[in-house]
Amino acid sequence: MSSYASPLLSLPGAVPAEGPDAGVAAHYGDLFREQRSLAKGEGFVDLSHRDVVTVAGPERLSWLHLLITQHVTELQPGHATEALILSAKGHIEHALYLVDDGGTTWLHTEPGQAAALVAYLESMKFFYRVEVADRTAEFAVVWLPAGSIVETPAGVVARETPRGRDLFLPRAELAAFAERVGSPAGALALEALRVEAHRPRLGRETDHRTIPHELGWLETAVHLHKGCYRGQETVARVQNLGRPPRRLVFLHLDGSEVTIPEHGDPVRLAADGPEGRQLGIVTTSARHHELGPIALALVKRNVPADAELLAGTTPAAQEIVVEP
Repeated sequence: MSSYASPLLSLPGAVPAEGPDAGVAAHYGDLFREQRSLAKGEGFVDLSHRDVVTVAGPERLSWLHLLITQHVTELQPGHATEALILSAKGHIEHALYLVDDGGTTWLHTEPGQAAALVAYLESMKFFYRVEVADRTAEFAVVWLPAGSIVETPAGVVARETPRGRDLFLPRAELAAFAERVGSPAGALALEALRVEAHRPRLGRETDHRTIPHELGWLETAVHLHKGCYRGQETVARVQNLGRPPRRLVFLHLDGSEVTIPEHGDPVRLAADGPEGRQLGIVTTSARHHELGPIALALVKRNVPADAELLAGTTPAAQEIVVEP
């Protein structure tokens, strides 16, 4: 387990996060206010626990193109994209969030993933003119919501998407940035917005056998008309000849329950009751400032799309994310 602790945990009201977001704040005293601020384009989220890797060199994009699921040979400076690295059997091993600054490709990934990622990339360098580096100790990721009027500091690489802007901020500047910008929001607020947007996360919606089709990652992280990457055969075969064994669903949870289901709790048909056959698992649950308790779950593909479910012991109505 990482021993990292963000300097922003010293801010008033900061409550440390647990699980995959340990090391940063879960919230700063008012979860729903923080969510509402982000939804309005205000505030920021400290993601300094995430790992940062860079790839430099004149052949970086053509080389990365051979290893990842995304088409990046012509990636333009400042254009954000995301990609996966798969196993030989097509299972998801890494989820990467990339931007190129014209000389270096910057990416961030889940906490604790950089060492394995760099080791894999180094093993695939061969004679390519590329330099791979773990920059986690030097740079912290900070997220600004869409619509934010906060300016990107001079010299800082930014990755802008429709949902928000990732800053690769020098760690030495993190505290000063927070003081200048103000209105921090915790990881729980961002997670609630992620669940609302039906966005999967490595280690939450994935396990050792997850393939991209199950989570809707084909639409954002996989280019279906390129080959030459490990696991591509599985991607093409499932896309052209079959359907994935599981599918991601969005759940509206019964708001009368005091607690919400946890990651890994079983999903069953409501009609079968809490002793019924398990058909999937809850992957992420959250309390949303408008929608109430919500969750993402991974269920068997043949679960009826209109079926009422039980998430743990909580009644839940499903909303399709990945078509059955």
